[in-house]
Amino acid sequence: MIRKEMKIEDVLRKFPQTVAVFQRFGIDCADCQLSQYEDLEHGAKVHKIHLETLLKGLNDSLKT
Repeated sequence: MIRKEMKIEDVLRKFPQTVAVFQRFGIDCADCQLSQYEDLEHGAKVHKIHLETLLKGLNDSLKT
């Protein structure tokens, strides 16, 4: 399960299928050096994305 306190880089590394979800939300963190330091909660806030919607999308991508 992906949680809000997880670092974006960790999510991308452990769950590569989440790349499409990040892209769908307009977050291009795969190329961002800050992704190793930024957690999902902060990333959602910076990109003005509803955190719970992002988390649902990320976790749903693990089911497929």
